[in-house]
Amino acid sequence: MSRLQVVSGKGGTGKTTVAAALALALATEGKRALLVEVEGRQGIAQLFETQALPYEERKIAVAPGGGEVYALAIDPELALLDYLQMFYKLGGAGRALKKLGAIDFATTIAPGLRDVLLTGKACEAVRRKDKRGRFAYDYVVMDAPPTGRITRFLNVNDEVAGLAKIGPIHNQAQAVMRVLKSPETAVHLVTLLEEMPVQETADGIAELRAARLPVGRTIVNMVRPAILDEADLELAREAPRTAVAKSLSAAGLGGARRGGVAERLVEPLLSQADEYAERYALEREQRAVLQGLELPLHELPLLAEGMDLAGLYELAKELRQQGIS
Repeated sequence: MSRLQVVSGKGGTGKTTVAAALALALATEGKRALLVEVEGRQGIAQLFETQALPYEERKIAVAPGGGEVYALAIDPELALLDYLQMFYKLGGAGRALKKLGAIDFATTIAPGLRDVLLTGKACEAVRRKDKRGRFAYDYVVMDAPPTGRITRFLNVNDEVAGLAKIGPIHNQAQAVMRVLKSPETAVHLVTLLEEMPVQETADGIAELRAARLPVGRTIVNMVRPAILDEADLELAREAPRTAVAKSLSAAGLGGARRGGVAERLVEPLLSQADEYAERYALEREQRAVLQGLELPLHELPLLAEGMDLAGLYELAKELRQQGIS
């Protein structure tokens, strides 16, 4: 597995949930994973039922087998202060710049710089080693921007090309791109079995490939359980109404008399079967599109009781069982 796992997806597909579950799945058997948030939404804190994340790495969960998950919410302003201190040793002058609004100004007129700061902080965590020469984290998982912006966000070298041809900013962008375009990185896209998210996923993969960014896996989230198979649906389409009513009656759902409960249940049940058949066909069609993208495909179930911390661990277990860790 690549050490930097970038997770993107169309809004509403649950990419933050998948990123969190992936971090838990990777942090098994004593591994350490850092889960990074770059959009300032504090979605990770909500999922792990903890306080808002500060701009520092904090342990938020223990994975099965004793592994640890840390989290970091990257603040672009504070990341820029780190950057200025690292390369220019500004000290208190950097804090003064923040008070004057210079940092907001810089990241507004040069949005590419903001992305360099965000991706750069994640890449620094990937490369960081402890005093014994071991990597500080086995994996870094980034909850990245949505699919429509992911290629531009990651392709920071192009974004800053017009800002700096030489110097520390240029060198930082080059260092970031060396990580992002290497086997150390994999970009996963989260989708649903619906036409719009699947199409956006296909478009996103094409854009990533065109930019020579390493595409990893496609993860289908919130997959509803199969209730009827092809044979059941065919039977529902062809079975005479009277036969269905008799079967309902035999199952104890009302008497067999004409106009009874069993007979009144026939049309609603067959109507539901028709609706399910339509959804089944659409999902099968979208699954075929995803399979045609020639990437490893994983599916995560829709949790009937909603998403909570226990559900997050359940999804992590599912990912491990599917061989993603």
